[in-house]
Amino acid sequence: MLSIIGFATILTIVILLLKGKVSPIIGLVLVPIIGALLAGFGIAEIGVFFSEGIDRVMNVVIMFIFAILFFGVMQDSGLFDPIINKMISITKGNVVAVAAGTVIIAAIAHLDGSGASTFLITIPALLPLYQRLKMSPYLLLLLIGTSASILNMLPWAGPLGRTAAVLGMDATELWRPLIPLQIIALVLLVGMAVILGLREKRRIAMRDEGADANVEVAAASEATAGDSYNDEKNSTLARPKLLWVNLLLTLGMIGMLVWGVIPAGFVFMIALSIALPLNYPKVSDQMERIKAHAPNALLMASIILAAGSFLGILSGTEMLDSIAVDMVYILPAFIVPYLHLIIGAFGVPFELILNTDAYYFALLPVVEQIVTSHGVDTFTAAYAMIIGNIIGTFVSPFAPALWLALGLAGCEMGKHIRYSLLWVWGFSLVLMAVAILLGIISF
Repeated sequence: MLSIIGFATILTIVILLLKGKVSPIIGLVLVPIIGALLAGFGIAEIGVFFSEGIDRVMNVVIMFIFAILFFGVMQDSGLFDPIINKMISITKGNVVAVAAGTVIIAAIAHLDGSGASTFLITIPALLPLYQRLKMSPYLLLLLIGTSASILNMLPWAGPLGRTAAVLGMDATELWRPLIPLQIIALVLLVGMAVILGLREKRRIAMRDEGADANVEVAAASEATAGDSYNDEKNSTLARPKLLWVNLLLTLGMIGMLVWGVIPAGFVFMIALSIALPLNYPKVSDQMERIKAHAPNALLMASIILAAGSFLGILSGTEMLDSIAVDMVYILPAFIVPYLHLIIGAFGVPFELILNTDAYYFALLPVVEQIVTSHGVDTFTAAYAMIIGNIIGTFVSPFAPALWLALGLAGCEMGKHIRYSLLWVWGFSLVLMAVAILLGIISF
């Protein structure tokens, strides 16, 4: 009975999230309560389960709030502007170079872990260049989305935070083994961008056969690199004279995260406490910067807290344990120990039918419970599902930031999926193979 109620609870949440009938917070809070009541648990017991679940995710919540605020302040101060503008300037006039440069620019822009801000920074800056070179805007979306997905493995980005909440561990602990994979992934993506750039160059040449061979350079010379990007920025917030100080502060903060001596949330608290008065001495300006970025921080924090309640109730009632035990009896025995690898391999297609919250808060805990009962390491199970899925983040119609990107680029969702899906899925499978070679995923 517990398995049936638990499965129905998870399925209900997934369906509600897929259909967009309720916000993640409402679904993750109310549905498990109803499930626990049907299973015969009292309000007092549910309250205990809630407290245990919140305790598991509190460190993740603190990290998210202060990480988003810190990187928001760094974006406001213009820390990443010179790098982005320089990359745009270097790559203009050459289709292949523009494609490769797009990967680097998107990676830098996504250091704050926010998909919306990444698209707001990169698309207005690069789209005019793509248009002048007659490059496809769908190539722009593919490269920006895949690059941002690689950076989504950062602990203050959504997927790792969600996984940390599910497993009850520190997100930076999950992230450290992924650092080499992120570096390799960016190198591989630049290589893929070169291949796609060459293909795009041939497509343009075939379409414009007989045109002046120097059309690219002539067209690019008319572009003012970074104008669109700079127009989007509020120059009153920029602090160009503090560029190197902010860079050292950010590098020091990242170094402390990698070192892992103090909790990640505390690291971001300290970094934000230094960054605010350093860049904006007036208290009123400091409060304005916090207010500007607080909605993003509080939205993610509230979802993680709701997920803590969901996981606390499903764990406390032993619904997850019951589902895992019963699933073992249903599935063929030879599949069960490799279930995480199978789910990971199909992680990108899952993005088309499950949103991020459903994948990490509903599917991951069940799969993790099943495979760990067969001797699979918890980290291996988590990494297989993360790496297989995360690259498809911005090919999913359930990613709100992607709709923003489509609007900015003037593209259609269906065409974007058709253009990008196979490339993104293939790239995720390659990354899973690399993770196995690195020992991140073990058998």
